[in-house]
Amino acid sequence: MFNVGDKIVYPMHGAGVIDAIEEKDILGEKQSYYILKMPGEVKVMVPTAKAEEVGVRNIIDKSSADKVIGVLEQDETAMDKNWNKRYRDNMEKMKSGDIYEVADVVRNLSFKQKEKGLSTGEKKMLNNAKQIMISELVLAEHASQEEVEQLVENKINTSYKMFRTDEMKPESVVNKFIPFDGTGTDE
Repeated sequence: MFNVGDKIVYPMHGAGVIDAIEEKDILGEKQSYYILKMPGEVKVMVPTAKAEEVGVRNIIDKSSADKVIGVLEQDETAMDKNWNKRYRDNMEKMKSGDIYEVADVVRNLSFKQKEKGLSTGEKKMLNNAKQIMISELVLAEHASQEEVEQLVENKINTSYKMFRTDEMKPESVVNKFIPFDGTGTDE
């Protein structure tokens, strides 16, 4: 059982702070709810009886936050070429509530977006995964949302450059047929 003031993660929604524990009468049924204050002044009600079942957990600590950032610094993991299967696989990772899996989704979809763009559904998934990951890192790192967003973007850009830019430089069609040695023709 969690208490008021605890920082917790609600899978598929992100991290927040328990603002209150209230008993509510919804559809004639009295139930106890965690009132979770999320970033952006959003409040979410989570039934206390089902919290564990839906994967509510404490936020990660500072060393785990460093490991999450480490996931963003790695090369992408293998993803299915079929967008439909890839979407389902990524959705399963996000539903798991595992921050490392969510970071994996963020990195993989960010790389794919840089390479050839994403479908509308995958763009939405990327934005959602980033929001979920960032909300937890903000609480774990005791940092502002802007600082964490900048850190995440920097790590993704750096790892993308490290793992992708050498592979991505297509040889110029002209250079392929007319070798250029870099010396000028002026004498």
